[in-house]
Amino acid sequence: MKIENVRVYDLEESIKASKYPMSVDTDKCNSDITDMVKKLAQSPKGEAHDQFLSGIRVAFDLTCSNKMWVELERYRFITFVSSQSTMHRISKFDLSKQYNQYVDPRIIDVMEELKDTYNQTHDPYDYLKLLYSNPAGFELTARLTTNYRCLKGVYSQRRNHKLPEWRSLCKWIETLPYGEGLIVGSEG
Repeated sequence: MKIENVRVYDLEESIKASKYPMSVDTDKCNSDITDMVKKLAQSPKGEAHDQFLSGIRVAFDLTCSNKMWVELERYRFITFVSSQSTMHRISKFDLSKQYNQYVDPRIIDVMEELKDTYNQTHDPYDYLKLLYSNPAGFELTARLTTNYRCLKGVYSQRRNHKLPEWRSLCKWIETLPYGEGLIVGSEG
């Protein structure tokens, strides 16, 4: 798994906005991380006190396996901006570079054979054999956008996951600006 090109937007503005509900003069609100801001950020799911975390947006490129992509798609507030396409490019990839270390080299050899066969025949059946034989350890890159509130849910649910990719993503979440205080909280 690899994470690159990370951008965090509206961090100070959203922290300032977290203070609006208890303010009579919003001009006096600042972007300091106070104990109250941390308490709001660490409130339980469903209470909506952590809503201001939705305003802290994060964009990044993530390279991970098909297995992780399938699980990542369950998070409603992680948006795919653009991604590499298995459907359009599987017959063009250097497959030896696309698989993670858990894919058996014998399977990679079979995939290379299937790719070569399709590239020679261009038969739709050969293409489907190639596509549907592709193992879960196939890695692709996508540009994603999300927010701190969604990442709080990801962290809570995936920090001890069996897949090492999820644990790596959670370690990265901890490194985001104020990740420890706003996202991880007492769970870290």
